[in-house]
Amino acid sequence: MKYSANLIFHTAKVFILFVSFTMLFYFGMIWLNQEYKDYHRYDEPKGTAVKVSSSVQSAEGNWFDRLLLFYKNGE
Repeated sequence: MKYSANLIFHTAKVFILFVSFTMLFYFGMIWLNQEYKDYHRYDEPKGTAVKVSSSVQSAEGNWFDRLLLFYKNGE
C-alpha cells in the first residue's frame, strides 16, 4: 500500500513539473513573439547613414563584360 501511494505521489510530482515547465516555455515563447512583433527591421536608418550600392553605370563597359570578368575571376 505504501509503495503504490509513493509511486502515485512521485508520478503526480513529475506530471506537475512537466506541465509547469511546458506552460513556462509556452508563455515565454508568447512573450518573445510579442516583444519582436513590432520590431521594424527594414525602416530607414537614422543619422548619417550612407547608401552602399547604386545603379550608376561604371566605366568598365556593359553587362556582358562584367559577366565575363566575374567568370574570369571566379568570384
